[in-house]
Formats: sequence, C-alpha cells, structure tokens
Amino acid sequence: MPAIVPEGGWISGVQLPIQTLTRALADPWEADASVTDLVRVARTAEATGHAFVGVCDHVAIPDDDYCAQMTTTWYDTIATLGFLAAHTETIRLMSTVWIAAYRHPLQTASSFGTLDHLSGGRIILGVGAGHVEGEFRALEVPFQDRGALLDETLEALEGVFADRYVSFSGRRFSYDSVGVAPQPASRRLTTWIGGNSPAAYRRVGRYGDGYIPMATPLTDYPRILDMIRRSAEDSGRGDAQFDIVWMPGFAHLTGGSLEGMSSINFHAPEPLIEQMRAGRKAGINVFHIRFRGRSLADYLEQYDAFAEQVAPNVD
Repeated sequence: MPAIVPEGGWISGVQLPIQTLTRALADPWEADASVTDLVRVARTAEATGHAFVGVCDHVAIPDDDYCAQMTTTWYDTIATLGFLAAHTETIRLMSTVWIAAYRHPLQTASSFGTLDHLSGGRIILGVGAGHVEGEFRALEVPFQDRGALLDETLEALEGVFADRYVSFSGRRFSYDSVGVAPQPASRRLTTWIGGNSPAAYRRVGRYGDGYIPMATPLTDYPRILDMIRRSAEDSGRGDAQFDIVWMPGFAHLTGGSLEGMSSINFHAPEPLIEQMRAGRKAGINVFHIRFRGRSLADYLEQYDAFAEQVAPNVD
C-alpha cells in the first residue's frame, strides 16, 4: 500500500495513553486507568476524526540510569493493537515504533500481516532501530548492529508477501521457500520509519511510505525532506509519495488549572492551529497529536476541542 494521506491533504492521529506509564508521557490519572478506559480513548479518537492511534513497543525495561523515567509498563504492541482492532471500526492502528532488531523479519511479517488481515487493512507498521541499550542486552541482541538489523528487516519485508513462497539471503537473516499468511489486505504493509539521523531519513526514501520523527523540530524538516527525496530517487522510487509526520507538542486546549501536568506546549486552540499551519507550509501532512488531561474526562474533552476548534481551521 502506498502512502495513506490523499495528495494535498493532511491527517492527524494520537499516541494512546495508559499503554505506557513512562513519566515523560503519562498524567497521574493514567496509573489507575482500566482497559475499558483505553478502549474508550481509542473509540473517541475514531469518533473525532483522527486517522490513527499509536502503541509503543518495548519488551523489558532495565533498572538503570538511562531508563529511570520510563517505568516498566509498556503494553505488548501486537496484543494491544489486536485487542483495539476488535473494539474499533475504521481507525488505523500503528506501532510507534516496532523495534525490528528484537525479532526475525518473518515474525514481524506474520504478526503485522495477521493484524492487517484481522483489522481489514488498518495497520501501519511504524518501525525503528531502538535506543535502550540495556534492553538489547537483556534480549541478547547486539546494540551496535541495530541499524543494520533494521535495514535487513526492511529489505526482507519488501518481498515477503510477493508470492506464496519466498526466499531471502542476507548477512543476518536467510530463508528459502517459506510462506507467510494471512497476508496484508493490499499484499504490502504500510510502513512508516522512525528516527532522527541521516540513516533514518535514507531508510524512509529507500523502503518507507512515511517518516516518524523523534522530537524533531520543524526547522529540521527541509533538510529531512530533501534527504528522503534524494534517497527515494537513488533507489528508483522517484515517484513515491510519503506520509510525513510531525509532533507539534503537548496540548491541553480547554483551560483550567494544570497542576500536576508538565510540558504543556499549547494551552488554547489558536497557538496549535498556527503551529499546524506552519507545519503544512513545511511539508507536513500527518500530525501526531499528544493531549494531556487532569482526568480521563478532561483528557477526552481535548479530542472534542481539537475536532471542533482546531482541525477545521488548519487549512
């Protein structure tokens, strides 16, 4: 499947709360939130016009200084996306991001091909190299090889659904005449690639349908888009279209006391509208929105505020 954003248009999506309690992302109410609350959030995102919901990917968090703010709660990506597929109807379901190096490419193909089949073609494989060295060590995967493992996984995924049985020969992964089914609805997974390095941008151009940033400032996007486009042309994909994601910052749009919440970038609709307009001028066509809330009810109010006051005023 090619890029999903219609030419000249834009979409938005959200990183789901509750599925991770990492301190930099979670608000206090999430600690006691239920599975029912998670489903309610996903359905609210769907009802208010968002195109996708995102679920993070970590397996086991080390007890070290690097991970001190992460906590150990990270819902399993495949289980959570599959569960949410059964409780939603139209919204796309994305991994943000699947750490390819932790799995064999055939496992990734089977997991996401099945999810896409079960959800009626709603899966976005958001994939990246990973960054938690202690997690790589616990899983006995060489941290220094993470980029090469990702590249080879992406190369393998290019052809894994091309026929009933396929073969692949790489430096790290090789297989002969094996088949993976069920296949994705369009026989190819929509793949967005994450990262904040030249290697990541080149991967998007060579293999991807979209780019996922990591706290990337808007001013970096002219350089990023140029590298993606040049890589696409060098790879024989000069006519490819790309979904280009940007995260504008944390938003609480409905006013009131924000005690207990940190890192709020947008306290009212107007500044967020202006930032999204600036993003559109910079070439952004996917906005990854991150809401904050004092409670679940307050958090869900942000979706209505965005749908009613922000989204209609961006273009």
